[in-house]
Amino acid sequence: MNDYGGRMNEPTSYGLQPPRPPEGPVPQHPAPPHAAPPHAVPPQGEPGTGRVVGGRYRLLARLGHGGMGTVWRARDEVVDREVAVKEPRVPDHLSDQERGNIHLRMQREARAAARIDHPAVVTVHDVVVEDARPWVVMELVRGQSLADRLQEGTLDPREAARIGLDVLGALAAAHEVGVLHRDVKPDNVLLGRADRVVLTDFGIATIEGEQRLTETGAFVGSPEFVAPERLLGQRPGPESDLWSLGVVLYAAVEGMSPFRRTNTPATLQAVLSAEPQSPARAPGPFGGLVMRLLRKDPAARPGPAEIRAVLEAVAAPVPVHAPTQAASVPARSRSRWVPPVLAESRGARYGFLGGVLAVALAATLLVLDPFSGDEPPAGWQVRPERELLRAEVTIPEEYKRLQDDDYGAVWFTDPSGVFEIDFWHSKADENNPGADAGARKTKYEKGGENGLQMKDAEVTVKGVQHQGRKASELVVDYTPYSSAEDDPVRYRYHELLIPGEGRTYWHLRVKMPAEGKAAKDGEGIYAEVVKGLRIEDFSAAATTD
Repeated sequence: MNDYGGRMNEPTSYGLQPPRPPEGPVPQHPAPPHAAPPHAVPPQGEPGTGRVVGGRYRLLARLGHGGMGTVWRARDEVVDREVAVKEPRVPDHLSDQERGNIHLRMQREARAAARIDHPAVVTVHDVVVEDARPWVVMELVRGQSLADRLQEGTLDPREAARIGLDVLGALAAAHEVGVLHRDVKPDNVLLGRADRVVLTDFGIATIEGEQRLTETGAFVGSPEFVAPERLLGQRPGPESDLWSLGVVLYAAVEGMSPFRRTNTPATLQAVLSAEPQSPARAPGPFGGLVMRLLRKDPAARPGPAEIRAVLEAVAAPVPVHAPTQAASVPARSRSRWVPPVLAESRGARYGFLGGVLAVALAATLLVLDPFSGDEPPAGWQVRPERELLRAEVTIPEEYKRLQDDDYGAVWFTDPSGVFEIDFWHSKADENNPGADAGARKTKYEKGGENGLQMKDAEVTVKGVQHQGRKASELVVDYTPYSSAEDDPVRYRYHELLIPGEGRTYWHLRVKMPAEGKAAKDGEGIYAEVVKGLRIEDFSAAATTD
């Protein structure tokens, strides 16, 4: 397998984080073996540099490290090529048995990867036992992990499908020889040069016929990417790795796993019981495939052939004779109303909104009239929010979803930072008397949260109907306390308050500018969101306001 080269300080994968760059000049490559001094002094800050392992692998620089190992860039002095060497590191407090299990796990990693013949699986060259520890010698693949790439922004479905095809190929090759990876996640997907994709870190893989190393009751893996049957203690199979691939594909287009929560127990519970909404940034065949991969029943998930067919279709280049250029533009760039740099500047934002936003949104709101009819308008999507809200909501596909489990809240922000859509439910009691319309009006007039959220609030309340129930609508025009005294900017909350049973309330609120064309556009968004809100269980228990 080839070494694709790259810059010296590019991070590698293997489930480890790159170290901080050493201070001072970057050390030069050691001289060839025949010219290496017999007592080379390692550069300061890099203990171990210059050491020769197994009589042939000279350690050149540390590439990354973690709790259980360090990955070195090294030179094989026998064949004169650079390789990656994984040095085992075991915490001092572990018992001899635990240390032995870690060493056996590294040897298993080498055996598992060595059994798989596929270009998307890192090649293992050698295992050297030194100081009673196994050092794994692998090909050196330079690049960044998918997790690092997602820190820069989400992928369009075509690129995500291309990466998914290579990961699927690696998994299929592993499954053919009886190897389950068990830890498929963005950190373990390495994006190399020349569009190469490599699945790494078979450290917790299981090999058919080998004895298990994990202690009874122990859990290994990343919870938000682990299949539910594994959490239930059932015997995993290839379908478990395919579930993890589905979560990786979801994260590639949405930016995070749909099961990530604020703590590990909540994440595990979400994997077992939550039904995630379809990925908003990848509707159509890609999103449909992801949702089928995330079925709780392993037998109901699609097989490798079906997965490959869908991903190949999504990853296929758009024909040059396509009727419209817009069809080939990724969704996340097609409807970005205001560049992020302008979203931070009030003057630039509204000056820009007067032009580009007026043209873009007016074309949608006025020409296409998206707020008519029963179906959501083009560019909008119905998303189930049953876990926290017991409801279905309709929001623009481009909006980023956030949630707070403690407060039972879900909110969506548009790429420009101009509008925000909030959903939550509350319960009026002695600890939270401000849940009904009258109390909320008083709360806003007194400054909102802690009296320091807003000033000069003008609040109107009127009665409306929603799903056959009496509801209230509040319009709050206010000035933020942080607004400059000499140039105040007015904002608006347009809020729908729907009573449930037991003094519970469902809240829908759209935040928007209070003046100008943006206010008109915000009211159009509010109208569509209200029309698309369907509460499924008005008796559901609420949390807090």
